Amino acid sequence: MRLLVLYGSQTGTAQDVAEQIWRESHQLGFQGPVLSFDEYEMSKLIEERLVVFVVATTGDGVEPDNMKLAWRFLLKRSLPAQSLQEMQFACLGLGDSSYPKFNYAAKKLSKRLQNLGATAVCPVGLCDDQHDYGHLGVSLAWTKDLWAALKGISGLDESKLNSSNQTIGKWLVMELPKDSHIAPLETLLWTQKQTSHPFKIQDNQRTTALNHFQDVRFLRLKCQTEDLSWEPGDVLDVQPQNSDEAVKTFFDLIHEHSLDFDASTVVEVTSAYLDMPLPKAYSLPLSLHQAAKYVWDLSSKPRQRFLEVLGQNCNDEMEKEKLQEFCSGEGIDDLVAYVNRPRRSLLEVLEDFRHATSSLTLQQLFEMMPLIQPRSFSIASDVSSLTLDLLVAVVEYKTIMHTPRMGLCSNWLKNLKSGTELRGVVKKGTMVWPTDLSIPLIMVGPGTGIAPFRSIIQNRLHAQSKGSTIGPLIVFFGCRNKTADFHFEKDFSTWSDAKKVEAHIAFSRDQDHKVYVQHLITKNGAHLAKLVKEQNAYIYVAGSSNNMPKSVREAFIEILAGDADYVDLMIKQRRYQEETWA
Repeated sequence: MRLLVLYGSQTGTAQDVAEQIWRESHQLGFQGPVLSFDEYEMSKLIEERLVVFVVATTGDGVEPDNMKLAWRFLLKRSLPAQSLQEMQFACLGLGDSSYPKFNYAAKKLSKRLQNLGATAVCPVGLCDDQHDYGHLGVSLAWTKDLWAALKGISGLDESKLNSSNQTIGKWLVMELPKDSHIAPLETLLWTQKQTSHPFKIQDNQRTTALNHFQDVRFLRLKCQTEDLSWEPGDVLDVQPQNSDEAVKTFFDLIHEHSLDFDASTVVEVTSAYLDMPLPKAYSLPLSLHQAAKYVWDLSSKPRQRFLEVLGQNCNDEMEKEKLQEFCSGEGIDDLVAYVNRPRRSLLEVLEDFRHATSSLTLQQLFEMMPLIQPRSFSIASDVSSLTLDLLVAVVEYKTIMHTPRMGLCSNWLKNLKSGTELRGVVKKGTMVWPTDLSIPLIMVGPGTGIAPFRSIIQNRLHAQSKGSTIGPLIVFFGCRNKTADFHFEKDFSTWSDAKKVEAHIAFSRDQDHKVYVQHLITKNGAHLAKLVKEQNAYIYVAGSSNNMPKSVREAFIEILAGDADYVDLMIKQRRYQEETWA
């Protein structure tokens, strides 16, 4: 029986979960592909009888990039009301309950499919990143319930399901002569399907004081092509590379265990199944060095599939048993304690499981290694400024591990020198601005959340310089200290001196009591309420998804006479928009 698995994934987690479901479905006797939404012809959905959807939610309740066109298709009014009445489906959502629109994409999809006549075989699964077990806290039990629900439909034999999944692999890997032609470097600098643009770094400055706990970088990029444009609120996707230190550690492990391949080994990767799309990164033969530098995410924490494959050829019973336990429902506490809490990297796991590592094959490596995913950054400049600017917080923190945990992309960007070239893709952001330039904009952007608001302020002031009438621009910025992390201080000074922007700055640690942006919102409540109620002002909030968005929303409810319904209405009308990140 055919079972189609479709996924919408932004960071790779939903894809990983979807592929695990696909492997289990094949073990149970189903046939059918696992595809991202943009790899499937949505008009053929009417012919499907059984589909599993795995959908992540990004930003403010938005569907992932590789699902956008499919979602647009499903929303077409021309689709008949019962066009999917022959289809049965299951939907698993991946989200984070710290966001107001928790698992919104999956909920919307499930509702729309049922509106088109499809029947759900089980309730929507709502995975939560805030769970102690991450998405596994829901996905493991939900998948078991799925197979139980499908048992009556297809007569499947659940006893066939085992935890090793040894026989179900995605790729076939063939070693080629070492002098074979390999992928040119430019194809590996951007391995996604979208067309990327070349940029040259003009400037890379630290914006925080040297003694400040966090390094934040201001990067000024110059596009090397003439046809690139962007709007305020748009984002730039970049694909990072592993550090030379991480690559050396990887090949030191290969050498230490006397494996019969090295950095110069050349391979050709093909799909093991006709309906399994090959990633662009594997479309041409490549060397193992290229894979380790540009394709595999060596800094990521290993997912269950990595541990499953690592143990496949292991001759040490203790290691093999432990790896299998990590991949079982019973071993999830141990998995979380070993991998998630300390944020252990896959290189550290390879070092820990020495017997398993010493028996690795090329086939296993390509099957287990996660691919580097692009990272998104809000563009902090208007296109009229002629450079594309970014504000990047460098991720580095301590766990119980000896060495600090370091974000792959932010640390890669941190170390890029002026004159370096990189490739990136400009994407539409989630913020929608009023077309009437006279409408007031109230912007709340603590920390690096200020980035998209610098872009819209530059855009509005440029329009004003060309003769357009613009409405009031009110911005709330927050940081710890005026002398430590006051991003874009010169811009704020220029805007304020010219009386172009009404700026309210909260330095939370520069006085005895802490002052945050929400305190300044309530302090200026009467003025802001008048702009909202009488001039239909738009409110925008950007920054950390931790406590800030909720506190800011409560502050606006307070200044609007406690009218939470009015704020809810503004959210529905998109007059109140949030763009937050964990």
